[in-house]
Amino acid sequence: MAPEPLSRQEIDNALAELPGWSAPGDRLERTYTFEGHLSAAATVAQIARVQETLNHHADLTLSYNKLKVSVNTHSVGGKITELDLELAHRIEQICVEHHVS
Repeated sequence: MAPEPLSRQEIDNALAELPGWSAPGDRLERTYTFEGHLSAAATVAQIARVQETLNHHADLTLSYNKLKVSVNTHSVGGKITELDLELAHRIEQICVEHHVS
């Protein structure tokens, strides 16, 4: 079954469980700050594995000690779906394990 776009209320409710995440427009976004570049890069590799498992991929922008994550579902016209929330929760778990802010 194809994913369905979420309503603004569903997105807002889900954001209550994703501290630091926001939904400007039709994307879920968060920026993480790391102690240094190596830990940020290692986290990107872990996120990549999860994305492959889910067959759902975020846009990841890595700078020295920052990682910006931005995701939506292209197959439903670039809207936010449950797939995006699942990926955001998994990314959050990885980053919490790495003690990032």
